[in-house]
Amino acid sequence: MTIFTIWFQKIPDYLVILLAGVALAGLFVFIFAKSAMVAEGGRRGWVRRITGPNSKILFAILFGLWALVFGIALQLVPHEGASSPYGGIGLIALFTGFFIMMGLIWSVVGD
Repeated sequence: MTIFTIWFQKIPDYLVILLAGVALAGLFVFIFAKSAMVAEGGRRGWVRRITGPNSKILFAILFGLWALVFGIALQLVPHEGASSPYGGIGLIALFTGFFIMMGLIWSVVGD
């Protein structure tokens, strides 16, 4: 039960965290509502740009930039110990690389 009442024990300390959480939840609801209304409004301009015939060039450039940025970033951080930022940067590289590569594959196969 304390997990539900802990916010009220130190309201000034946790107010920023609480407001950030409420704002993030509102942002999620807004994004979900916008995506649910896409079928009614059609594709927006930025969607047409990244899904057009030149999208494979865009995703190839994004992949090159991704490889360059994370190739350099992972060499600059220390590789020893559990408190190293190497794992966090590697995880971010893994997720961003996955989505960039899926976009590249989708744009090449979709042609």
